[in-house]
Amino acid sequence: MKRPLQALLLLLSGLGLLHATVLTDHYLRYVKKGMLPFLIASGLLLLVLGAAEAWSLWRPRGTGEQDSPDDDHGHGDDHGHGDAHGHDHSTPPRVAWLLLLPALSLLFFAPPAIGAYTASREAPKAVTVTEQDEFDPLPTTSPLPMTLTDFTRRVQQDRDRAIDGRTVQLTGFVTPDKKGAGGDDLWYLTRTIFNCCAADAQFVKVRVHGTPPPPADTWVTLTGTWHPVGTLGTGSASAALDVDTVKKVDRPTNGYTDALPPPRS
Repeated sequence: MKRPLQALLLLLSGLGLLHATVLTDHYLRYVKKGMLPFLIASGLLLLVLGAAEAWSLWRPRGTGEQDSPDDDHGHGDDHGHGDAHGHDHSTPPRVAWLLLLPALSLLFFAPPAIGAYTASREAPKAVTVTEQDEFDPLPTTSPLPMTLTDFTRRVQQDRDRAIDGRTVQLTGFVTPDKKGAGGDDLWYLTRTIFNCCAADAQFVKVRVHGTPPPPADTWVTLTGTWHPVGTLGTGSASAALDVDTVKKVDRPTNGYTDALPPPRS
């Protein structure tokens, strides 16, 4: 690859990375928030390397850097040898310019958030709910805000059945499933979880009953009670909700974690 192309690629990659981290929060669609300092440092390093490469190309040549006769003859011999084989090494292959596309995409294209399209192709229990033997008493708040993982764990593992009859509040995005036997639309309330980055994204889902689905990828807050399928407090219990209310909400800033939405300021 020619050095001017190398310098341009480094500069664009650095600018794109800083644009995705400092000027916007697009990096959150790729990695967890804790990676921010490392991404900023990487963007700055790429800019420095690109600037150094560009400076080395454009700086005035000193007398000591002039090509020697030996260099001229050797250079000519090399190309003569290359030409004998029918190869031209004077320009980079055209496909090398395609390397600029990912760098430009960081500057001008915001990738869509991982949502219903991907979640609908994953199993409802893609996130493994860890085993828990003892549970603290639930607060008396009603409706009780919970994460989808906590709700699932209570439904399937809490032998005291503290969730029975309690009105809970869950927040996530809409993932359509399919039509049921009666023609009803079935859907899930879903949260995406990044362990590290988008490549290892997992999903936790709660089946929704009693209300038609809003459009896919709509963020909603639901209130309702456990939908009685299976034996509560055992693995046979379904992580499902009989919905009382549905409220559309903005996508939370912690959209790639299964956490409670940040309190409104």
